Amino acid sequence: MNSYQLITSLAFALYLGLMLTIGFVTYKRTHSTSDFFLGNRSVGPWFTALSAEASDMSGWLLMGLPGVAYFTGLQEAFWTAAGLLVGTYLNWLFIAKRMRKYTIHAKDSITIPEFFTNRFHDKTKVLQTISSILILVFFVVYTASGFLASAKLFNTVFGMNYYIALLLGVAVILGYTLLGGYLAVVATDFFQGSLMFIALVLTSVIAVVTLGGPSVTIDKLSSFGMQFVNPFVAEPGSTYGIVDSLSALSWGLGYFGMPHVLVRFMSIRSNKEVKTSRRIAMVWVTIAMAAALAIGVIGKSFLLPMVYESQGAAEAVFIASMQKIFPTFIAGIFLCAILAASMSTSDSQLLVASSAFSKDVYKAIIRKNASEKETLAVSRITVLVISVIAVFLAMDPSSSIFDIVSYAWAGFGATFGPVIIASLFWRRATRNGAIAAMVGGGLTVVIWKQLSGGLFDVYELLPGFIIASILMVVFSLLEKNPDPKMLADFDKYQNIQD
Repeated sequence: MNSYQLITSLAFALYLGLMLTIGFVTYKRTHSTSDFFLGNRSVGPWFTALSAEASDMSGWLLMGLPGVAYFTGLQEAFWTAAGLLVGTYLNWLFIAKRMRKYTIHAKDSITIPEFFTNRFHDKTKVLQTISSILILVFFVVYTASGFLASAKLFNTVFGMNYYIALLLGVAVILGYTLLGGYLAVVATDFFQGSLMFIALVLTSVIAVVTLGGPSVTIDKLSSFGMQFVNPFVAEPGSTYGIVDSLSALSWGLGYFGMPHVLVRFMSIRSNKEVKTSRRIAMVWVTIAMAAALAIGVIGKSFLLPMVYESQGAAEAVFIASMQKIFPTFIAGIFLCAILAASMSTSDSQLLVASSAFSKDVYKAIIRKNASEKETLAVSRITVLVISVIAVFLAMDPSSSIFDIVSYAWAGFGATFGPVIIASLFWRRATRNGAIAAMVGGGLTVVIWKQLSGGLFDVYELLPGFIIASILMVVFSLLEKNPDPKMLADFDKYQNIQD
Protein backbone atom coordinates (compact mmCIF):
# COMPACT_ATOMS: atom_id res chain seq x y z
CA MET A 1 0.00 0.00 0.00
CA ASN A 2 1.47 3.37 -1.05
CA SER A 3 1.34 6.57 1.04
CA TYR A 4 -1.74 7.90 -0.78
CA GLN A 5 -3.71 4.76 -0.09
CA LEU A 6 -2.49 4.69 3.51
CA ILE A 7 -3.67 8.24 4.25
CA THR A 8 -6.95 7.70 2.43
CA SER A 9 -7.45 4.47 4.37
CA LEU A 10 -7.05 6.41 7.60
CA ALA A 11 -9.78 8.85 6.54
CA PHE A 12 -12.08 5.97 5.62
CA ALA A 13 -11.37 4.14 8.87
CA LEU A 14 -12.27 7.22 10.93
CA TYR A 15 -15.49 7.67 9.01
CA LEU A 16 -16.56 4.03 9.16
CA GLY A 17 -15.68 3.91 12.85
CA LEU A 18 -17.96 6.89 13.47
CA MET A 19 -20.86 5.19 11.66
CA LEU A 20 -20.48 2.01 13.69
CA THR A 21 -20.24 4.03 16.92
CA ILE A 22 -23.58 5.64 16.10
CA GLY A 23 -24.99 2.14 15.66
CA PHE A 24 -23.77 1.07 19.12
CA VAL A 25 -25.11 4.21 20.78
CA THR A 26 -28.58 3.92 19.23
CA TYR A 27 -28.67 0.18 19.98
CA LYS A 28 -29.26 1.05 23.63
CA ARG A 29 -32.34 3.08 22.63
CA THR A 30 -33.87 0.38 20.44
CA HIS A 31 -36.25 -1.76 22.50
CA SER A 32 -39.25 -2.39 20.25
CA THR A 33 -40.25 -2.77 16.61
CA SER A 34 -41.62 0.79 16.72
CA ASP A 35 -38.16 2.03 17.76
CA PHE A 36 -36.42 -0.20 15.20
CA PHE A 37 -38.61 0.70 12.22
CA LEU A 38 -39.84 4.25 12.94
CA GLY A 39 -37.81 5.74 15.79
CA ASN A 40 -41.01 5.99 17.85
CA ARG A 41 -42.09 8.98 15.67
CA SER A 42 -39.69 11.27 17.51
CA VAL A 43 -37.43 12.61 14.75
CA GLY A 44 -36.94 16.39 14.40
CA PRO A 45 -37.22 18.44 11.17
CA TRP A 46 -33.49 18.70 10.34
CA PHE A 47 -32.85 14.99 10.80
CA THR A 48 -36.05 14.12 8.91
CA ALA A 49 -35.17 16.35 5.94
CA LEU A 50 -31.55 15.30 5.52
CA SER A 51 -32.31 11.65 6.19
CA ALA A 52 -35.08 11.67 3.58
CA GLU A 53 -32.88 13.26 0.91
CA ALA A 54 -29.72 11.30 1.71
CA SER A 55 -31.58 7.97 1.66
CA ASP A 56 -33.40 9.04 -1.50
CA MET A 57 -30.42 10.14 -3.58
CA SER A 58 -27.93 7.35 -2.83
CA GLY A 59 -24.82 6.66 -4.92
CA TRP A 60 -27.01 7.59 -7.88
CA LEU A 61 -26.50 11.28 -7.08
CA LEU A 62 -22.72 11.15 -6.71
CA MET A 63 -21.94 8.53 -9.34
CA GLY A 64 -24.93 7.68 -11.53
CA LEU A 65 -26.10 11.22 -12.39
CA PRO A 66 -22.61 12.71 -12.97
CA GLY A 67 -21.80 9.66 -15.11
CA VAL A 68 -24.78 10.29 -17.41
CA ALA A 69 -23.94 14.03 -17.61
CA TYR A 70 -20.30 13.24 -18.49
CA PHE A 71 -21.13 10.64 -21.11
CA THR A 72 -24.16 12.17 -22.86
CA GLY A 73 -24.28 15.83 -21.81
CA LEU A 74 -26.96 17.69 -19.91
CA GLN A 75 -30.04 16.61 -21.82
CA GLU A 76 -31.08 13.37 -20.14
CA ALA A 77 -29.35 14.19 -16.86
CA PHE A 78 -30.90 17.66 -16.58
CA TRP A 79 -34.47 16.59 -17.35
CA THR A 80 -34.19 13.65 -14.98
CA ALA A 81 -32.95 15.98 -12.23
CA ALA A 82 -35.74 18.46 -13.01
CA GLY A 83 -38.36 15.74 -12.69
CA LEU A 84 -36.91 14.61 -9.38
CA LEU A 85 -36.82 18.18 -8.08
CA VAL A 86 -40.51 18.72 -8.85
CA GLY A 87 -41.38 15.29 -7.47
CA THR A 88 -39.52 15.99 -4.24
CA TYR A 89 -41.41 19.25 -3.68
CA LEU A 90 -44.85 17.81 -4.47
CA ASN A 91 -44.21 14.81 -2.25
CA TRP A 92 -43.32 17.01 0.72
CA LEU A 93 -46.16 19.44 -0.02
CA PHE A 94 -49.06 17.03 -0.55
CA ILE A 95 -48.08 13.68 0.97
CA ALA A 96 -45.95 14.31 4.08
CA LYS A 97 -48.55 15.66 6.54
CA ARG A 98 -51.33 13.39 5.35
CA MET A 99 -49.08 10.34 5.51
CA ARG A 100 -48.10 10.97 9.10
CA LYS A 101 -51.64 11.82 10.16
CA TYR A 102 -53.34 8.86 8.50
CA THR A 103 -50.77 6.26 9.59
CA ILE A 104 -51.29 7.32 13.21
CA HIS A 105 -55.07 7.28 12.76
CA ALA A 106 -54.95 3.86 11.05
CA LYS A 107 -54.13 1.97 14.24
CA ASP A 108 -50.69 3.58 14.48
CA SER A 109 -49.37 1.79 11.37
CA ILE A 110 -45.57 1.74 11.31
CA THR A 111 -45.03 0.09 7.89
CA ILE A 112 -46.48 0.77 4.44
CA PRO A 113 -48.15 -2.68 4.06
CA GLU A 114 -49.66 -2.33 7.53
CA PHE A 115 -51.01 1.09 6.59
CA PHE A 116 -52.63 -0.29 3.42
CA THR A 117 -54.27 -3.07 5.41
CA ASN A 118 -55.66 -0.71 8.04
CA ARG A 119 -56.63 2.00 5.54
CA PHE A 120 -58.69 -0.38 3.38
CA HIS A 121 -59.91 -2.58 6.26
CA ASP A 122 -58.47 -5.66 4.56
CA LYS A 123 -59.17 -8.61 6.87
CA THR A 124 -57.86 -11.13 4.34
CA LYS A 125 -54.26 -9.80 4.57
CA VAL A 126 -53.98 -10.15 0.76
CA LEU A 127 -53.08 -6.49 0.31
CA GLN A 128 -50.50 -6.69 3.07
CA THR A 129 -48.91 -9.79 1.56
CA ILE A 130 -48.75 -8.44 -2.01
CA SER A 131 -47.29 -5.09 -0.97
CA SER A 132 -44.70 -6.84 1.25
CA ILE A 133 -43.60 -9.09 -1.62
CA LEU A 134 -43.26 -6.11 -3.97
CA ILE A 135 -41.19 -4.23 -1.40
CA LEU A 136 -38.86 -7.20 -0.99
CA VAL A 137 -38.44 -7.70 -4.75
CA PHE A 138 -37.73 -4.10 -5.73
CA PHE A 139 -35.66 -3.30 -2.64
CA VAL A 140 -33.35 -6.21 -3.32
CA VAL A 141 -32.66 -4.63 -6.72
CA TYR A 142 -32.36 -1.12 -5.24
CA THR A 143 -30.04 -2.26 -2.43
CA ALA A 144 -27.80 -3.90 -5.01
CA SER A 145 -27.19 -0.47 -6.58
CA GLY A 146 -25.92 0.87 -3.25
CA PHE A 147 -23.62 -2.10 -2.78
CA LEU A 148 -22.38 -1.64 -6.36
CA ALA A 149 -21.54 2.03 -5.70
CA SER A 150 -19.56 1.29 -2.53
CA ALA A 151 -17.68 -1.53 -4.26
CA LYS A 152 -16.75 0.71 -7.21
CA LEU A 153 -15.50 3.32 -4.75
CA PHE A 154 -13.14 0.96 -2.90
CA ASN A 155 -12.05 -0.60 -6.18
CA THR A 156 -11.24 2.77 -7.80
CA VAL A 157 -9.57 4.42 -4.81
CA PHE A 158 -7.55 1.53 -3.39
CA GLY A 159 -7.23 -0.75 -6.39
CA MET A 160 -8.91 -3.32 -4.16
CA ASN A 161 -10.31 -6.48 -5.66
CA TYR A 162 -13.89 -5.64 -6.64
CA TYR A 163 -15.45 -8.57 -4.79
CA ILE A 164 -13.52 -7.89 -1.58
CA ALA A 165 -14.55 -4.22 -1.88
CA LEU A 166 -18.17 -5.29 -2.26
CA LEU A 167 -18.10 -7.39 0.90
CA LEU A 168 -16.35 -4.65 2.90
CA GLY A 169 -19.00 -2.06 2.06
CA VAL A 170 -21.81 -4.48 2.86
CA ALA A 171 -20.24 -5.39 6.21
CA VAL A 172 -20.19 -1.79 7.43
CA ILE A 173 -23.75 -1.05 6.27
CA LEU A 174 -25.01 -4.19 7.97
CA GLY A 175 -23.12 -3.35 11.15
CA TYR A 176 -24.97 -0.20 12.18
CA THR A 177 -28.31 -1.13 10.54
CA LEU A 178 -28.56 -4.38 12.50
CA LEU A 179 -27.60 -2.67 15.73
CA GLY A 180 -29.58 0.54 15.92
CA GLY A 181 -32.35 0.26 13.36
CA TYR A 182 -34.18 3.43 12.35
CA LEU A 183 -32.56 5.73 14.92
CA ALA A 184 -29.10 4.67 13.73
CA VAL A 185 -30.15 5.09 10.09
CA VAL A 186 -31.51 8.61 10.64
CA ALA A 187 -28.52 9.72 12.71
CA THR A 188 -26.01 8.43 10.15
CA ASP A 189 -28.07 9.81 7.28
CA PHE A 190 -27.95 13.30 8.79
CA PHE A 191 -24.17 13.17 8.98
CA GLN A 192 -23.87 11.55 5.56
CA GLY A 193 -26.27 14.00 3.92
CA SER A 194 -24.20 16.90 5.23
CA LEU A 195 -20.98 15.33 3.96
CA MET A 196 -22.48 14.62 0.53
CA PHE A 197 -23.64 18.23 0.22
CA ILE A 198 -20.28 19.77 1.17
CA ALA A 199 -18.31 17.44 -1.10
CA LEU A 200 -20.54 18.13 -4.12
CA VAL A 201 -20.54 21.89 -3.74
CA LEU A 202 -16.80 22.30 -3.06
CA THR A 203 -15.76 19.95 -5.86
CA SER A 204 -17.95 21.66 -8.48
CA VAL A 205 -16.92 25.19 -7.46
CA ILE A 206 -13.19 24.44 -7.30
CA ALA A 207 -13.30 22.63 -10.66
CA VAL A 208 -14.87 25.70 -12.31
CA VAL A 209 -12.32 28.04 -10.72
CA THR A 210 -9.45 25.76 -11.76
CA LEU A 211 -10.60 25.82 -15.39
CA GLY A 212 -10.60 29.63 -15.36
CA GLY A 213 -14.09 30.61 -14.23
CA PRO A 214 -17.65 30.09 -15.53
CA SER A 215 -17.22 31.69 -18.96
CA VAL A 216 -13.99 29.84 -19.77
CA THR A 217 -15.51 26.58 -18.53
CA ILE A 218 -18.55 27.01 -20.79
CA ASP A 219 -16.31 27.74 -23.79
CA LYS A 220 -14.26 24.61 -23.17
CA LEU A 221 -17.33 22.43 -22.77
CA SER A 222 -18.89 23.84 -25.94
CA SER A 223 -16.14 22.18 -27.92
CA PHE A 224 -17.62 18.80 -26.95
CA GLY A 225 -21.07 19.80 -28.23
CA MET A 226 -23.80 22.21 -27.18
CA GLN A 227 -25.58 19.46 -25.22
CA PHE A 228 -22.84 19.82 -22.60
CA VAL A 229 -23.75 23.42 -21.79
CA ASN A 230 -27.41 23.70 -22.78
CA PRO A 231 -30.02 20.99 -22.06
CA PHE A 232 -32.48 22.73 -24.38
CA VAL A 233 -30.27 22.37 -27.47
CA ALA A 234 -29.79 19.00 -29.13
CA GLU A 235 -26.56 17.90 -30.74
CA PRO A 236 -26.79 17.84 -34.55
CA GLY A 237 -28.13 14.45 -35.56
CA SER A 238 -29.38 13.70 -32.05
CA THR A 239 -32.67 11.80 -31.76
CA TYR A 240 -33.36 13.16 -28.27
CA GLY A 241 -36.76 14.88 -28.38
CA ILE A 242 -39.86 15.89 -26.45
CA VAL A 243 -40.86 12.29 -25.70
CA ASP A 244 -37.42 11.65 -24.20
CA SER A 245 -37.68 14.78 -22.07
CA LEU A 246 -41.12 13.77 -20.79
CA SER A 247 -39.76 10.31 -20.09
CA ALA A 248 -36.92 11.78 -18.01
CA LEU A 249 -39.28 14.17 -16.22
CA SER A 250 -41.48 11.23 -15.24
CA TRP A 251 -38.82 10.23 -12.70
CA GLY A 252 -40.61 12.68 -10.40
CA LEU A 253 -43.66 10.40 -10.25
CA GLY A 254 -41.59 7.81 -8.44
CA TYR A 255 -41.47 9.79 -5.21
CA PHE A 256 -45.08 9.08 -4.31
CA GLY A 257 -44.29 5.38 -4.02
CA MET A 258 -40.87 5.29 -2.34
CA PRO A 259 -41.29 3.40 0.97
CA HIS A 260 -37.93 4.57 2.38
CA VAL A 261 -38.95 8.21 1.80
CA LEU A 262 -42.53 7.79 2.98
CA VAL A 263 -41.43 6.36 6.33
CA ARG A 264 -39.52 9.62 6.95
CA PHE A 265 -42.83 11.46 6.78
CA MET A 266 -44.34 8.95 9.20
CA SER A 267 -41.52 9.36 11.74
CA ILE A 268 -41.38 13.15 12.03
CA ARG A 269 -42.11 14.46 15.51
CA SER A 270 -44.98 16.76 14.58
CA ASN A 271 -46.96 17.85 11.51
CA LYS A 272 -46.11 21.42 12.44
CA GLU A 273 -42.46 20.65 11.63
CA VAL A 274 -43.15 19.31 8.13
CA LYS A 275 -42.96 22.78 6.56
CA THR A 276 -39.53 23.38 8.07
CA SER A 277 -38.35 19.97 6.87
CA ARG A 278 -39.68 20.68 3.37
CA ARG A 279 -37.70 23.90 3.10
CA ILE A 280 -34.50 22.26 4.32
CA ALA A 281 -34.98 19.33 1.94
CA MET A 282 -35.62 21.53 -1.09
CA VAL A 283 -32.53 23.67 -0.50
CA TRP A 284 -30.42 20.55 -0.07
CA VAL A 285 -31.71 18.70 -3.12
CA THR A 286 -31.66 21.73 -5.46
CA ILE A 287 -28.06 22.67 -4.74
CA ALA A 288 -26.84 19.06 -4.52
CA MET A 289 -28.31 18.04 -7.89
CA ALA A 290 -27.03 21.20 -9.59
CA ALA A 291 -23.54 20.45 -8.27
CA ALA A 292 -23.74 16.80 -9.39
CA LEU A 293 -24.72 17.85 -12.92
CA ALA A 294 -21.91 20.40 -12.98
CA ILE A 295 -19.31 17.84 -11.86
CA GLY A 296 -20.40 15.46 -14.61
CA VAL A 297 -20.18 17.89 -17.53
CA ILE A 298 -17.16 19.82 -16.21
CA GLY A 299 -15.28 16.55 -15.79
CA LYS A 300 -15.30 16.23 -19.58
CA SER A 301 -12.71 19.01 -19.73
CA PHE A 302 -11.35 19.05 -16.19
CA LEU A 303 -10.06 15.47 -16.26
CA LEU A 304 -8.33 15.61 -19.66
CA PRO A 305 -6.33 13.83 -20.97
CA MET A 306 -8.19 11.05 -19.12
CA VAL A 307 -11.34 10.03 -21.00
CA TYR A 308 -14.06 7.57 -19.97
CA GLU A 309 -15.24 5.34 -22.81
CA SER A 310 -18.51 4.07 -21.31
CA GLN A 311 -21.28 5.36 -19.07
CA GLY A 312 -20.47 2.74 -16.44
CA ALA A 313 -16.83 3.85 -16.33
CA ALA A 314 -17.87 7.53 -16.33
CA GLU A 315 -19.62 7.00 -12.99
CA ALA A 316 -16.18 7.45 -11.43
CA VAL A 317 -15.95 11.09 -12.61
CA PHE A 318 -16.70 12.49 -9.12
CA ILE A 319 -14.03 10.26 -7.57
CA ALA A 320 -11.39 11.32 -10.10
CA SER A 321 -12.29 15.02 -9.74
CA MET A 322 -11.88 14.96 -5.96
CA GLN A 323 -8.59 13.08 -6.19
CA LYS A 324 -7.28 15.74 -8.55
CA ILE A 325 -8.47 18.71 -6.45
CA PHE A 326 -7.92 17.94 -2.79
CA PRO A 327 -4.95 16.93 -0.61
CA THR A 328 -4.91 13.22 0.10
CA PHE A 329 -6.50 13.19 3.56
CA ILE A 330 -9.19 15.76 2.64
CA ALA A 331 -9.92 13.84 -0.56
CA GLY A 332 -10.25 10.71 1.55
CA ILE A 333 -12.79 12.38 3.83
CA PHE A 334 -14.80 13.67 0.85
CA LEU A 335 -14.58 10.33 -0.92
CA CYS A 336 -16.43 9.01 2.10
CA ALA A 337 -19.36 11.08 0.78
CA ILE A 338 -19.80 8.48 -1.97
CA LEU A 339 -19.76 5.71 0.57
CA ALA A 340 -22.14 7.84 2.63
CA ALA A 341 -24.55 8.10 -0.28
CA SER A 342 -24.55 4.35 -0.81
CA MET A 343 -24.86 3.59 2.87
CA SER A 344 -27.62 6.11 3.55
CA THR A 345 -29.85 4.51 0.93
CA SER A 346 -28.95 0.87 1.45
CA ASP A 347 -29.51 1.03 5.20
CA SER A 348 -32.95 2.62 4.74
CA GLN A 349 -33.97 0.08 2.13
CA LEU A 350 -32.81 -2.85 4.21
CA LEU A 351 -34.80 -1.54 7.14
CA VAL A 352 -38.03 -1.05 5.17
CA ALA A 353 -37.68 -4.41 3.44
CA SER A 354 -37.02 -6.22 6.72
CA SER A 355 -40.08 -4.59 8.27
CA ALA A 356 -42.18 -5.71 5.29
CA PHE A 357 -41.34 -9.32 6.01
CA SER A 358 -40.99 -9.49 9.79
CA LYS A 359 -43.99 -7.38 10.75
CA ASP A 360 -46.28 -7.67 7.73
CA VAL A 361 -45.70 -11.33 6.82
CA TYR A 362 -44.09 -13.13 9.76
CA LYS A 363 -46.02 -11.54 12.63
CA ALA A 364 -49.21 -10.76 10.71
CA ILE A 365 -49.58 -14.12 8.94
CA ILE A 366 -47.04 -16.79 9.94
CA ARG A 367 -46.79 -16.27 13.73
CA LYS A 368 -49.45 -13.89 14.96
CA ASN A 369 -48.40 -14.40 18.59
CA ALA A 370 -44.74 -13.60 18.01
CA SER A 371 -43.26 -11.42 20.74
CA GLU A 372 -41.57 -8.06 20.15
CA LYS A 373 -38.20 -9.69 20.80
CA GLU A 374 -38.88 -12.48 18.30
CA THR A 375 -40.12 -10.08 15.63
CA LEU A 376 -37.06 -7.89 16.11
CA ALA A 377 -34.80 -10.93 15.71
CA VAL A 378 -36.60 -11.93 12.50
CA SER A 379 -36.14 -8.36 11.23
CA ARG A 380 -32.39 -8.56 11.69
CA ILE A 381 -32.22 -11.99 10.03
CA THR A 382 -34.22 -10.62 7.09
CA VAL A 383 -31.71 -7.78 6.69
CA LEU A 384 -28.95 -10.40 6.36
CA VAL A 385 -30.85 -12.50 3.83
CA ILE A 386 -31.75 -9.51 1.63
CA SER A 387 -28.12 -8.36 1.74
CA VAL A 388 -26.86 -11.73 0.55
CA ILE A 389 -29.24 -11.69 -2.43
CA ALA A 390 -28.34 -8.06 -3.24
CA VAL A 391 -24.64 -8.94 -3.16
CA PHE A 392 -25.17 -11.54 -5.89
CA LEU A 393 -27.01 -8.95 -8.01
CA ALA A 394 -24.09 -6.53 -7.58
CA MET A 395 -21.41 -9.03 -8.64
CA ASP A 396 -20.94 -7.50 -12.11
CA PRO A 397 -18.55 -4.51 -11.77
CA SER A 398 -19.50 -3.22 -15.24
CA SER A 399 -23.14 -2.69 -14.23
CA SER A 400 -24.50 0.86 -14.35
CA ILE A 401 -25.72 2.31 -11.05
CA PHE A 402 -28.02 4.64 -12.97
CA ASP A 403 -29.70 1.78 -14.83
CA ILE A 404 -30.22 -0.36 -11.72
CA VAL A 405 -31.72 2.54 -9.76
CA SER A 406 -33.99 3.53 -12.65
CA TYR A 407 -35.54 0.03 -12.73
CA ALA A 408 -36.17 -0.16 -8.98
CA TRP A 409 -37.41 3.44 -8.96
CA ALA A 410 -39.94 2.65 -11.68
CA GLY A 411 -41.07 -0.45 -9.82
CA PHE A 412 -41.87 1.41 -6.61
CA GLY A 413 -43.32 4.46 -8.33
CA ALA A 414 -45.76 2.43 -10.43
CA THR A 415 -46.81 -0.09 -7.77
CA PHE A 416 -47.20 2.16 -4.73
CA GLY A 417 -47.47 5.74 -6.04
CA PRO A 418 -51.09 5.68 -7.28
CA VAL A 419 -52.19 3.66 -4.24
CA ILE A 420 -50.61 6.11 -1.77
CA ILE A 421 -52.21 9.10 -3.51
CA ALA A 422 -55.63 7.44 -3.66
CA SER A 423 -55.34 6.28 -0.05
CA LEU A 424 -54.77 9.79 1.24
CA PHE A 425 -57.04 11.80 -1.07
CA TRP A 426 -59.86 9.62 -2.40
CA ARG A 427 -62.61 8.48 -0.05
CA ARG A 428 -63.97 5.98 -2.58
CA ALA A 429 -60.67 4.09 -3.02
CA THR A 430 -61.01 0.40 -2.11
CA ARG A 431 -58.92 -2.67 -1.39
CA ASN A 432 -59.61 -4.26 -4.79
CA GLY A 433 -58.56 -1.06 -6.51
CA ALA A 434 -55.31 -1.03 -4.52
CA ILE A 435 -54.54 -4.67 -5.35
CA ALA A 436 -55.25 -4.15 -9.06
CA ALA A 437 -53.11 -1.00 -9.14
CA MET A 438 -50.11 -2.61 -7.45
CA VAL A 439 -50.17 -5.78 -9.53
CA GLY A 440 -50.93 -3.95 -12.80
CA GLY A 441 -48.32 -1.27 -12.21
CA GLY A 442 -45.64 -3.78 -11.28
CA LEU A 443 -46.33 -6.05 -14.26
CA THR A 444 -46.33 -3.09 -16.63
CA VAL A 445 -42.86 -2.03 -15.44
CA VAL A 446 -41.44 -5.55 -15.75
CA ILE A 447 -42.94 -6.20 -19.21
CA TRP A 448 -42.25 -2.71 -20.60
CA LYS A 449 -38.59 -3.02 -19.57
CA GLN A 450 -38.18 -6.07 -21.79
CA LEU A 451 -39.47 -4.27 -24.91
CA SER A 452 -37.72 -1.66 -27.04
CA GLY A 453 -38.26 0.62 -29.98
CA GLY A 454 -40.74 3.44 -30.57
CA LEU A 455 -43.22 3.89 -27.75
CA PHE A 456 -41.42 1.27 -25.63
CA ASP A 457 -38.38 3.53 -25.33
CA VAL A 458 -40.40 5.66 -22.89
CA TYR A 459 -39.23 5.19 -19.29
CA GLU A 460 -41.28 2.32 -17.88
CA LEU A 461 -42.36 4.34 -14.84
CA LEU A 462 -44.65 6.57 -16.92
CA PRO A 463 -46.85 3.83 -18.50
CA GLY A 464 -46.72 1.86 -15.26
CA PHE A 465 -47.97 4.82 -13.22
CA ILE A 466 -50.73 5.62 -15.74
CA ILE A 467 -52.00 2.04 -15.97
CA ALA A 468 -51.90 1.60 -12.17
CA SER A 469 -53.88 4.82 -11.71
CA ILE A 470 -56.54 3.69 -14.19
CA LEU A 471 -56.81 0.29 -12.51
CA MET A 472 -57.09 1.96 -9.10
CA VAL A 473 -60.08 4.00 -10.25
CA VAL A 474 -61.83 1.30 -12.30
CA PHE A 475 -61.63 -1.52 -9.76
CA SER A 476 -62.59 0.79 -6.89
CA LEU A 477 -65.71 1.99 -8.72
CA LEU A 478 -66.67 -1.58 -9.65
CA GLU A 479 -67.29 -2.20 -5.95
CA LYS A 480 -70.90 -1.02 -5.66
CA ASN A 481 -71.04 -1.22 -1.87
CA PRO A 482 -67.68 -0.27 -0.33
CA ASP A 483 -67.17 -1.00 3.36
CA PRO A 484 -69.12 1.69 5.30
CA LYS A 485 -66.66 1.43 8.21
CA MET A 486 -63.80 2.19 5.83
CA LEU A 487 -65.63 5.26 4.51
CA ALA A 488 -66.43 6.45 8.04
CA ASP A 489 -62.80 5.93 9.01
CA PHE A 490 -61.66 8.09 6.08
CA ASP A 491 -64.07 10.85 7.15
CA LYS A 492 -62.63 10.81 10.67
CA TYR A 493 -59.11 11.10 9.24
CA GLN A 494 -60.17 14.07 7.11
CA ASN A 495 -61.52 15.86 10.18
CA ILE A 496 -58.36 15.44 12.26
CA GLN A 497 -56.65 18.78 12.79
CA ASP A 498 -52.95 18.96 11.93
